[in-house]
Amino acid sequence: MDVEPGPFVVVGLGNPGPDYAGTRHNVGFAVAHRLADALRAQPFDRTPDYDSWSGHVPGEEGATLVVLTPLTFMNASGRALREFGRRFGLAKERILVVVDDVYLPLGTLRLRARGSDGGHNGLESVRIALGSDEFARLRIGVGLGEGMPTLADHVLSQFVPEELPVLNEVLRIAQEAALTWAREGIASAMNRFNAKPRAERDNTPEGER
Repeated sequence: MDVEPGPFVVVGLGNPGPDYAGTRHNVGFAVAHRLADALRAQPFDRTPDYDSWSGHVPGEEGATLVVLTPLTFMNASGRALREFGRRFGLAKERILVVVDDVYLPLGTLRLRARGSDGGHNGLESVRIALGSDEFARLRIGVGLGEGMPTLADHVLSQFVPEELPVLNEVLRIAQEAALTWAREGIASAMNRFNAKPRAERDNTPEGER
């Protein structure tokens, strides 16, 4: 008998609570919330460890996409994903984790099919919980924060007004990338969103992207 692999799950990492809303470390939450809005997703399941919404992958009849935000704080993100998997089933090839990346300039994103946690505590927690690094991740650049006392100060800081136009654009692109991953797979999403600058992508015929 075939076992259901579980839904597609986009996991936006961040820290819960108003003190962290809008910080650089919470861009994963921002993408998750935008994606849930775009899908007109409905509340799916809420526990002390996570909140989640469920919608359908556009163009893929019957394919369910769950948007999940851990409520465990960044360093324990894997606990939320493990609990969700226990309740509903989870396949590594159907997970996309969205995180901030201080080693990418603001406005840059990178999709990868697998890889190390790169020193990111949220990714490390997910890797440990899954027992594997074979899961897709979408990194969103928030810059290195030159002049900030510590890296923690930087990732927990708010974006400044002049950064907001770039931030809003990259969050919109990240939402598109997550939908492409669910609809077409990680290889297609990487080819479309990693390989070309945005302006060049927009001028490329759909069939050639």
